[in-house]
Amino acid sequence: MARSSTRPTSRDVARAAGVSQAAVSLVLGDKWRGRVSETTAQRVRQAAADLGYRPNLAARNLRLGHTRTVLLVVPALTTEFFAGVYTGAARVAARHGFGVVLYPSPEGVGPARDPFASAQAALDGVIASSMAADALTAISGDQLPLVMLDSDPAGSLGAATVNLDITDGVRQVTDHLLGLGHRHLLHLAADIPSWTFQIRARELAGRLAATPGTRLTTAHAPITIDAARAATETALTTPGPRPTAIVCDDDKLAAGAYKAARRLGLRIPDDLSVTGLDDLALATALDPELTTVRLDAELFGERGMEALLAVLEGREPPHGDIPVQLIPRASTAPPRPS
Repeated sequence: MARSSTRPTSRDVARAAGVSQAAVSLVLGDKWRGRVSETTAQRVRQAAADLGYRPNLAARNLRLGHTRTVLLVVPALTTEFFAGVYTGAARVAARHGFGVVLYPSPEGVGPARDPFASAQAALDGVIASSMAADALTAISGDQLPLVMLDSDPAGSLGAATVNLDITDGVRQVTDHLLGLGHRHLLHLAADIPSWTFQIRARELAGRLAATPGTRLTTAHAPITIDAARAATETALTTPGPRPTAIVCDDDKLAAGAYKAARRLGLRIPDDLSVTGLDDLALATALDPELTTVRLDAELFGERGMEALLAVLEGREPPHGDIPVQLIPRASTAPPRPS
């Protein structure tokens, strides 16, 4: 039978399903549990599908006073990690009828201009990386329901925080290198004033301080390959005993360390072991392939969106850091006997 050119209404769905319009609203708004039966809900969904009914989202948003839009604030997209965070967040958002707008903070840090004429009126909530937290004030993000990623739970701006277990990741890296026999480590640290990088430095220093006969040297660099190469070259050519392993805060920093080693005539891992953190595609493009810590970026984004949905619905967000995993590859080996 030919379908009418007139747009079907919720009244049409109610009539076809043999229920009230209120029941249709509950089912299609995903608020039916405990109010109508599963059989009734299925009948309403089937009637809506048969009729080709689509809710008038614009009218509903105007009536409810929200747009079902979330802003994801991240550093400048220089790696695929935050693209994965977006993918995970958007996947969960779509299941709940939300959209996600991605907003990279210019230059990765510092204030950012309002991406909307009136951000508060256009958004229901914000998910933000602590690496881009300075952008929040400029977009009124600190006045909206907010979930922080990679943020100190004790001092977070947000109603909830979602973290990867970076502390355990650094612990796994350190134990791996110490187990191979390394005692002098160079920490190639990201030159970014962010909680997640402070945690890495603190855990690495603490683990070595608790191990007799170890030494830690630190060099800082922005997360670029050239900056990492320059910082590594300087650290490795400084007078004194040379580190036998480099612990990098990021896989891109590790790529710079590779270039520095090559320029200095050092072989990885024969003369120098190198580790990263992220497990980006870059990790297996390097030769030898990089020992690094795998961070599940998509799961990170999913958990962030789930936490924001809980905040918006007045529920307690899930707790617990997301596990990470050391992936040993060919860039680490026992140090050469001195």
